[in-house]
This record gives sequence, structure tokens and C-alpha cells, in this order.
Amino acid sequence: MTLYDTMVRDKADLLRRLHTEPELLVLVNVWDVASAKVVAGLPGCRALATASHSIAASHGYEDGEQIPFDLMLAAIGRIVAAVDLPVTADLEAGYGDVGDTVRRAVGVGVVGGNIEDQLRPLTEAVAGMRAAVNAAETEGVPFVLNARTDAFLMTGDRDADAVLADAIERGRAFLDAGADCVFVPGKLSAEVIARLVDGIGQRKVSILAAPGTPSPSELAELGVARVSFGPWTQRLALTALADTGAELLRGDGLPADIRSLS
Repeated sequence: MTLYDTMVRDKADLLRRLHTEPELLVLVNVWDVASAKVVAGLPGCRALATASHSIAASHGYEDGEQIPFDLMLAAIGRIVAAVDLPVTADLEAGYGDVGDTVRRAVGVGVVGGNIEDQLRPLTEAVAGMRAAVNAAETEGVPFVLNARTDAFLMTGDRDADAVLADAIERGRAFLDAGADCVFVPGKLSAEVIARLVDGIGQRKVSILAAPGTPSPSELAELGVARVSFGPWTQRLALTALADTGAELLRGDGLPADIRSLS
């Protein structure tokens, strides 16, 4: 085993421990080397997560696997190479071949990742998660799979209790297939999150935070394993750019509190 292989395995082991320790794992999503370096240097940052939406947007593509995977992987690889922390990547639905996508991600040093079920039939979705786990095992890396169910994003006209039951059933099946955590994005109340944790397991649920989501401290009390912010971090940065840019175009000067972060 090479030194590089050992370093990748060590990062994967660390990322897995961060999912099982009592403290909530807070992942501030990044999309390029500059954002990765800024976030990695913040006090309390223990790992990084990429955001597929943000990477795609920075290259001029819509989200949803519209960006060519080679371009997405190159961006992720540069992020991994720029920081010393473990990096978990948003791999969307696996770009047509979940196993190969995970294998190639591991090849650039990624030690964890999201795979979406896109609400496919359960057996098909489970097979995809199992393919991700098997690919990482073949590469010899204890890859941390954050298996995503889109039950709350693709609710249609289903009853709320049926949606919750579906998310729990899928989450349990993904854990049985070898996933480490179940990612349940959506606009979720504290009550729904508590029911998800009760049904899927303590420290087994991952939440996507948005404005109005319970605070990290509340999520920790509810037994959530990790919280990430997806495209919201890039939106926050672009909001600051838009607001300041508008002021500059009106004739104002640069604010005095600018920091040199890149």
C-alpha cells in the first residue's frame, strides 16, 4: 500500500468516526478550490462536502447531472488536492453507473459521497447503493455512503404520513445495503426529523439545512448525524457579490472590511 493509499484510508476512517461521534457533523458545502480553502481554514471545520448544484452552476450547467461527469470529477479532484481534510462529494444519482462513478471518485481521493435514489423502485434504488458500497470495497477504501432518498422532494399528491413511511423504509433498506447514513433533503420540521430519527436510527440521518430548518444545536438534540447546506453556501456568496456589486455600480466605494481570502 502506498503512502497515498494510506492517507486516503485514514481520511475515510476519520470521516466515518465523525458520523458516529456524539457531536453533530456540520459540513459547509464548497464548489471550488477557493471556497474549499476558506472553509477548511475555519475553526471547527472537520471535513468538507461538495455541492453538485454549485459546481455545475460555476461551470454554466443546470443541476441534475447536466454537467459532464469528467468535468464534475475534475472539480472535485482539485478540491481534494487543495485541502488536508476528508472530502465527501455529491455524486448525484451516479451518472448512469453508480459503481464506476464511486470508483473514479475514490481514485481522486474522495472518501465519502451522496447517491440519490430519485425515488426509483426500492429494489432498483437498493441495488444502486449496494453498487456504491461494493465499488469502494473493491478499491480498498472505507467510503462513507450518505444514501439520499428523495421521498420528501418528490412527494406528488401523497399523504404526508405515507411520504414519511416511504423515507423510513428506504432509509432502513439503504443502511442494510451498507450505507453509513441516510440523507433526507426537504423542508422538514423538528417533529418530522424526530420521527425520521426514530424510524431510521440515532446518528443515522443526514439533513439538508435551508432557511427555517431547525438549528444545528436542535438537530444534535434530535439525534441527527450530520447537516449540510447544499447550494445555499454558494447562494450566500453570490448574494454578497450581487449586493456589493450593485453598490459599486451606483458609485459607492469598496467596503473597508474586505479580507484577502484567496
